[in-house]
Amino acid sequence: MGFAVPDDTVLVADGGLATELEARGFDLSDPLWSARLLADAPADITAVHAAFFAAGAMIATTASYQASFEGFAARGIDRRAAAGLLRRSVQLARLAAGGAKDRWVAASVGPYGAARADGSEYRGRYGLSVAALTAWHRPRLEVLAGAGADVLACETVPDLDEAEALVNLIREANVPAWLSYTIDGLSTRAGQPLTAAFEVAAGVPQIVAVGVNCCAPDDVLPAIEIAREVTGKPVIVYPNSGESWDTGRRRWTGPARLSPALVPAWVAAGARVIGGCCRVRPTDIAAVSTALRRTCNQRENPPPGNSP
Repeated sequence: MGFAVPDDTVLVADGGLATELEARGFDLSDPLWSARLLADAPADITAVHAAFFAAGAMIATTASYQASFEGFAARGIDRRAAAGLLRRSVQLARLAAGGAKDRWVAASVGPYGAARADGSEYRGRYGLSVAALTAWHRPRLEVLAGAGADVLACETVPDLDEAEALVNLIREANVPAWLSYTIDGLSTRAGQPLTAAFEVAAGVPQIVAVGVNCCAPDDVLPAIEIAREVTGKPVIVYPNSGESWDTGRRRWTGPARLSPALVPAWVAAGARVIGGCCRVRPTDIAAVSTALRRTCNQRENPPPGNSP
C-alpha cells in the first residue's frame, strides 16, 4: 500500500459508483446498498470502475462503503466470507485499473451510520463513544488495510468523534488514508466547526489528504480553505451533484449544481484531488477532467501579460 498526493498536479477521482449501478438497472434499496453486488454482480462493479477510468478518473473508490460484518451477517454471510467480499471490492477496482501506473485504488471505509442504512451518516451523534466507534471500525478497517489498496478512503464522516476513532486506527495500522467529512456549510453534519474537525488529522503523517465529500458543491470552496489552513495537507473534494436526498420519500430532489466551472477556484484554493459523489456519473467526471486539464494548462502557460 502506497499513495501520496503530489503538490505539483491535481488528480481526478471517480464519481458515484452506486448512482451508475442504479443507472444500469440495479435495485440498491437493500441495506447493503452497492456492497450487495460484491456477491451478486461483481463484474458489473468492475465495469462501472472501468467506465469512470475511461472518463478520466485516476482513482477508483471501492464498493465497500456500506459493507459491514453485521450487514453481511443479516444476509447469512459469515465473517470469513464477509472478509473475502471486502477484499474482493479492492480486487474488482484493481482489475478495472488494468495495471496502469497512473490509476489508484482507494478502499472505502464508510461511516458507522452508513452500515445502519437509516441516513444517520448525515446526522452523526450516534450515541457511541470514541472507544465504541473504534471497536466497531477496527475489524473492517484491518481487512481493507491488508487487501492491497493504495490508500484507505475514510469518507462521508459526519462527526468529529468518528473521525478521531478512524484517525487512531489509521495511525495504529500505519497505512496511508484520507479523511473526508460530509458537511453542511462550515460545520460537520453533527454541527461541529470544520476547524476543530480538521485538527483531528493535523500532524498525523498517515493521513495523506483531508477534505469533504457527499456535500453540496457550494460548500466545497470554504472547506478547502479551512482544511488547508488547519492541516497544511493536500485537500480532496468530491461533492454530490447538488441535488438533495429526501429521506422520507427516498429520492433525490432539486437541480444539479456541480459544474466544471467550479474547478479552477477549487484548484486555486488548494484542492489536489477532485471528483464526485452521489449522482455524479462518468460524463460528469469527463467534464471535470477536461476542466481540470484546461486549468492546469493555463497555470503552466499563462496568457501574455498574466505571468506571475
